[in-house]
Amino acid sequence: MSNRNSRVDSQPLSEVQRRAFLAGAITAPWLFRSVSASAASNVARDSVPNRFFFTSQGKTALVTLKAAGADPEIRYLELDAPGQATWQPGAVFPDGRHVVLLSMEPRRDGPGKPFDEYYTQTPTHIWRYDLETGGLEELCNEERIAPFETPALLIGNERILVQVVKDRVGSIVSMNLDGTDPQPFTKPGEGLPYGLSLSPDGRRVAYHLASPEGYQIWTSDADGSNRVRVAANPAHLFFGTSWSPDARWILYVDCHYHTDPGHDWCDVCVGRSNGSEHRVLTKGQSMWFAATYGDLKTRGGGSNLPAWTTDAKILYPQRLPDSRVAWQYRTGKADLDHFNRDYKPDQAEGGTEISLLDPQSGKETSLTPSGRPVWNFRANQSADGRQIVFCRAAVGEAPAVWVMNSDGSDARMITRGIDNLGADHPRWLPSIKAG
Repeated sequence: MSNRNSRVDSQPLSEVQRRAFLAGAITAPWLFRSVSASAASNVARDSVPNRFFFTSQGKTALVTLKAAGADPEIRYLELDAPGQATWQPGAVFPDGRHVVLLSMEPRRDGPGKPFDEYYTQTPTHIWRYDLETGGLEELCNEERIAPFETPALLIGNERILVQVVKDRVGSIVSMNLDGTDPQPFTKPGEGLPYGLSLSPDGRRVAYHLASPEGYQIWTSDADGSNRVRVAANPAHLFFGTSWSPDARWILYVDCHYHTDPGHDWCDVCVGRSNGSEHRVLTKGQSMWFAATYGDLKTRGGGSNLPAWTTDAKILYPQRLPDSRVAWQYRTGKADLDHFNRDYKPDQAEGGTEISLLDPQSGKETSLTPSGRPVWNFRANQSADGRQIVFCRAAVGEAPAVWVMNSDGSDARMITRGIDNLGADHPRWLPSIKAG
């Protein structure tokens, strides 16, 4: 998920900024952070069955888990919108029934058309999808600012924060759901913010800013005002945000990008939402950051992010000692495809386990110990606290989606995706109280 030849303002990017140019917009995880706080607050243990999204081959699927021993229901969304090449799920509306979707037309970059110049010429579309009826309504199509606009965060039922890239300059704009009344959340040229998350009360937003001074963690009011800097250091790449259940802490990661130009590894951090404290919770860059998987035909990836559990612990993919990825970063070579890696499976070692970290005591518990090393990642917990969904891939394999109980027991594979070509980016839907 790195991009060397990119910019967020009228000047060339520094080395740390190269990751910024729509690294967030090219994959789904940052969208999955955008679950509305009011929807999550309606969770009940006697609610509808646990459901989650995943993506496969540009399509979005909805999984409904049945009673113990029963096969899950897997339904790929049938979306009636001609000319769209890929779909990604985003935020859930407070009613729990409607979901934001992002679609993209066929990409404009490719051979002879560099990613950093042509990718954001690809038209995108933002939609509201009805999970019950299948109805699809296009959003943000009035007063359109640029061809490339992607949903960053849903603010209740009326406003949405949208990442807008115009003339290769990115910013966040707040607008009504139909696209009217656009207001700047950030300004073009001050850096590209993404990795947005909403506080439990819906009043504050956390994000990382790929600024001229490096990747920094900030919070602000929902309209972009009253900013507070949580973490910043030019020698460190701070990335991704999510709020603790009590809203006092922001969870993010720290990559030592000078010695790790491929951003393979990082440490897990938390910072006070008021900017008064920054804590590094792990040592030795022990979290797998830039997920890479598959063989030459099924290669893929995207940034891993840690995730809170309902009892304020942290899930993250922990590196086994001396682990080494099969897709090795091509240091010093031109990045033509926003991947920039060579496949060397014979040099791969080890893997990762899903670890449960207590930020108060520092205690860590492996939830996925295995007799043979594999690469486990993308873990997040269901809203009722009972289950964890995650991805697993051996070297050279496309990932499969797995589910286990929150103590690590009863781990079972759900799917390898369309034609067994891979399933990725699983994300639970909030469970909404019936009636």
